[in-house]
Amino acid sequence: MDDRLLEALSYIDPDVEYPDWVKVGMALKHEGYQCETWDNWSAKGDKYQAGECGNKWDSFDEDTDTIVTGGTLFTIAQRYGYETKRYTSDAFGWDDEVEEVGRNYKFIDSTFVTEEKVPKIPKNYDPVKDLTAYLDELFNDDDYVGYCDRLTEIKKPDGKIKYEPRNGIYRRTAGELKEKLKKGGFESASIQPEYAGGAMIRINPLDGSGESDSNIKEYRYCLIESDKDSLGKQYALYKEMKLPIKALVHSGNKSIHAIVHVDAESKEQYTKRVLFLHEFCNKNGLTIDGANKNASRYSRMPGIKRDGQYQYVIDYNVGFPNYKQWKEWADGQNDNLPKDVSLAEIWNNMPPLKPELIEGILRVGHKLLLSGPSKAGKSFALMELAIAIAEGDKWLDHQCKQGKVLYVNLELDEASCFHRFKDIYEKLNVRPDHTSNITIWNLRGRSVPMDKLTPFLISRFKKKGYIAIIIDPIYKVITGDENSATEMSEFCSYFDRAAIEIDCAMIYCHHHSKGADGKYANAVDRSSGSGVFARDPDAILDLTELRADGLVDKYKEQNENAVDTITAWELSGTLREFPPIQINRIWFDYPVHKADVWNYLADAKYNGSGTRGIGKDQTSKEDRTKQLDEAFEDIAFGADAVDMQKLLDALEWSDQTLKKLIGPKSHFEPATLSTGEKLVIRRNLNSFMYMAHEYFRPQHKNQKWMTKQDDALERASKNE
Repeated sequence: MDDRLLEALSYIDPDVEYPDWVKVGMALKHEGYQCETWDNWSAKGDKYQAGECGNKWDSFDEDTDTIVTGGTLFTIAQRYGYETKRYTSDAFGWDDEVEEVGRNYKFIDSTFVTEEKVPKIPKNYDPVKDLTAYLDELFNDDDYVGYCDRLTEIKKPDGKIKYEPRNGIYRRTAGELKEKLKKGGFESASIQPEYAGGAMIRINPLDGSGESDSNIKEYRYCLIESDKDSLGKQYALYKEMKLPIKALVHSGNKSIHAIVHVDAESKEQYTKRVLFLHEFCNKNGLTIDGANKNASRYSRMPGIKRDGQYQYVIDYNVGFPNYKQWKEWADGQNDNLPKDVSLAEIWNNMPPLKPELIEGILRVGHKLLLSGPSKAGKSFALMELAIAIAEGDKWLDHQCKQGKVLYVNLELDEASCFHRFKDIYEKLNVRPDHTSNITIWNLRGRSVPMDKLTPFLISRFKKKGYIAIIIDPIYKVITGDENSATEMSEFCSYFDRAAIEIDCAMIYCHHHSKGADGKYANAVDRSSGSGVFARDPDAILDLTELRADGLVDKYKEQNENAVDTITAWELSGTLREFPPIQINRIWFDYPVHKADVWNYLADAKYNGSGTRGIGKDQTSKEDRTKQLDEAFEDIAFGADAVDMQKLLDALEWSDQTLKKLIGPKSHFEPATLSTGEKLVIRRNLNSFMYMAHEYFRPQHKNQKWMTKQDDALERASKNE
């Protein structure tokens, strides 16, 4: 369970709209929480009814309901101000624990950095002039400057004394301070020139009404500081890293403060850039103080004596002049990506292709997605595949390369998983000669998002010689919202990472979206969630149920040990590396799938989809749906002319029905209509679309937009 879910939950109003309230409950159940968590949260709202959560909780069934993950809860929380990233790669970056595959921004080996002599304070040092120059370099004359020259002495439990700035000054501008300093030095500026704790100055200009982060006027700089490394090493690394340093200030003790350009336009951008700078410094050998993140941070005020030692400016404008130029340089230093290769160089010496793991379907090191509806036996099929790889046997009539396979079990309890493997071996009548090739990792109840699971996969199995890893099922490890293309792209990248690092195929299964069997002709479109699932794998195999009316008895005649509940399926696929596979029709005779070698299923229809499904009428119905989509897009987004006949053709409705809904105009040009006429047509069209909802997917996507347009049209109509 992810503790961030509870934090996100605290942001959501318990009186949220009912559909979102249900999604919160489903997400909590999916992520392993008890109903009590949902009930306690709901009880804080005015709509709460005792017992309602418990009744609803028991009805949630991921086999029949659309699966809702924690990512959806995070999405809802963001509407209420939750800003922390939902599921991110913070737990496992490309540079964490295992060798970097992408850019890692590490190019300095600090063990070979020669310490540089830190410039000492000049013999003719003028402290007033030093502070005046500092103010002139970092601030505009009208910037309010925050500082504290009388630090509070605090005695620590170990007896040591530390000094902390309290009740700082923030209503004086840089121009005022410089004028006072030039006129009469520190005394005229009312600044104490020497104190045991020194003096502090804030690195960014304030608004003159306070000195906290909320009072920052501009996000110009951040503070980088290290008190772990020697002064000589700090100085050398600051220069080696070419940080966009505005000023280097000697603290008067054991650290050099770097005031570094951030040049951020917002607090969010400032936070992002500061975190990146901190990470960059740590990677390249400078052990920095991680607390120096906020924009109102104090640094050391130059020209002030600290316990007898001056705080002074070492240098200005070190490295690049701004953050943007430095970042471009850093990006190009060590991207750690493969070199580009001319085709001519390898034309006569082509690199060998990865061996085929599943003949004609998948290579070692590539990715395969097995999709299908509930009860298709996807887990059984993947176990059958694991056995075929381990024994070097065929899987659904496709020869498999023999080797070691890891089966990551996320759904079954340990004993059930072991027994199922044995049952499948026996039902397939396969000799268990190479069971040592199958490793089972039982993670039921211990599953974590893929970003956290990947480093464990790599560290534990990288050098064990596995040629395939099967993860069953992936909804247990989805990192983020499965309907977000961005988050699913990141999620899928972890499969790439594991495949590259372990040099194995990544094989996983996912469920269909609700109604997908009847809606989509192509296998790639049926998986629940973002279309990324359809584009990312190298091979997609899909199971679609067939009606086996009157055919089961024929099958049983050939298989005397057949179970009573037999189902029939079609296995189709989309492949990136190979020609399209021949569609296989198979039987699921629990607990195994068997090829229809008797050809009983040759003419079987698709189950549960009728004329709207993926049977013989699918192509023409898809064309009609496409026509409807196009007609709606024309109207919704302002085409020059709209052919209402497209709507007619899409649904095969009569002229009379259409005219009742749309009006007498079967063809019109929006530019020639009055605002009022447009409004009438648009309103009628909305009603039309609601009646057509079974055929019309984009309606839901564009309905909110249409409502806004209708409101605008109504206002315009009243003004005409």
